[in-house]
Amino acid sequence: MSSVAIILLNWNNYADTMDCIRSLEAINYPDYHIIVADNGSSDGSVVAISEAFPNVTLVENGKNLGFAAGNNVGIRLALKGAYDYVLLLNNDTVVDPCFLRAMVATADADPAIGIVGPKIYYYDDPKRIWFAGGHVNHWLGETSHVGQNELDDGRYDVIKDTDFITGCALLIKRKALEEIGLLDERMGFYFEDNDLCARARKRGYRIVYVPEAKIWHKVASSAGKVNDLQLFYFTRNRLIFMRRYASRFQFAVFLPYYVLRYVVLKLAVALIQLKLDQAKLILRAVYEGATT
Repeated sequence: MSSVAIILLNWNNYADTMDCIRSLEAINYPDYHIIVADNGSSDGSVVAISEAFPNVTLVENGKNLGFAAGNNVGIRLALKGAYDYVLLLNNDTVVDPCFLRAMVATADADPAIGIVGPKIYYYDDPKRIWFAGGHVNHWLGETSHVGQNELDDGRYDVIKDTDFITGCALLIKRKALEEIGLLDERMGFYFEDNDLCARARKRGYRIVYVPEAKIWHKVASSAGKVNDLQLFYFTRNRLIFMRRYASRFQFAVFLPYYVLRYVVLKLAVALIQLKLDQAKLILRAVYEGATT
């Protein structure tokens, strides 16, 4: 039986992390181990998690390293062991008892499969889909979740290849990780999961959505206001991703669209609202996106 290291990233949210671990303890797959990478929490997370779950490996990162670097600490530790798979799992999720068995069975069945992911629902609306596969538009540099906000009526119940698996729940083979490398820490967060999947695909690996595997994500079904940090990484990493993976023709279409929608328009809004710091942040994001 294939062994799995499950990586949970925690930052000042031990309540959700502990809920996630409890759900993992109820799964019907025996060969797994949980690694919690704590990103410098100040809410007592380390003590609370360690005392409640002594069999969980807890790594203290000392500070908030962000999504990519924080998870990479756990991944490096997992690769020192003999695990066949690494599962990146958001700490604000609750899993179905069969989710891991279904994903491993699918991945084990084909050596060409490098990454798999589950069907993900909203935790507060448990029959409404958050993710049923990922689509990348290489002409516009935009990504989307298949089925997002739709009630599950069974139309997304077929195992299929997909453009990307969200980092919310991403199972990757050790062999693939060793070939393509870890999450790109320069990305920080946003597009780092797309980048990982794109690298895997370039190496010939399949990226597969497994609907029999189900989890629930504690995320709002209505989009909240984007803060400055999110705006920066969205703007910056979108350009980085497209520079890396779009064809010349695709990039030629993308660039004017990107400049108008994500630079000119957002700059205009920031200046009209007299948000000069935000305007500078947008320009910095474009510069770093063009040079990173």
